[in-house]
Amino acid sequence: MLLWINGPFGGGKTQTAHEIRRRLAGSVVCDPEHAGFGLRRMLPPELRGDFQDLASWRAGVVEVLDLALTRHDGVVIVPMTVTDPGYFAETVGQLRELGHDVRHFTLLAERETVLRRLRERGLGHVLRFAAGKDAPLRRESWAVQQLDHCLERLREPEFAEHLWTDHTTVARTADRIAVLAGLTLAPNRDGAVRGRLRRAWTGARHIRFD
Repeated sequence: MLLWINGPFGGGKTQTAHEIRRRLAGSVVCDPEHAGFGLRRMLPPELRGDFQDLASWRAGVVEVLDLALTRHDGVVIVPMTVTDPGYFAETVGQLRELGHDVRHFTLLAERETVLRRLRERGLGHVLRFAAGKDAPLRRESWAVQQLDHCLERLREPEFAEHLWTDHTTVARTADRIAVLAGLTLAPNRDGAVRGRLRRAWTGARHIRFD
């Protein structure tokens, strides 16, 4: 089974994916961003755009995930924003056509909720403390520019199942996905402090400097 977790940039996809992996034995996270940023770095700076526009990225994602699903016994978890219907068909749709059990979920939240998460994710809370709560998001500026488009597109029926996350925790979102996918997660035994530290570490490990 493949769990594809979609949503706006800063919407909690990576945190949710790693929470599921932590509590689901045998599962793995396969992040298509790694391939995308690798392809992007191959290009001269003036040619570096959205790596999803590269047919090689879309085909490569399908090839690698097909291999992982065929050879790996556990659940494969993919945290990846895809808002273009054509690209969605070339990735999620193609994997389904290959016969794989793909469960797709879109994490949604109100605009202000996502903006707050963008400020706080990774080392953002440190910058916020140093520069003030209304300081520019700097490295997150691209995500902010895409936010309204993402929220509008991802509300469409083709990107269901939709899960609203404004008033829930990462652990509860993971629980909800597991129930909908027919999976059983190990109990979440993190306290408030440990959970916050775990999420901060996950966020710091996934900061992008490209």
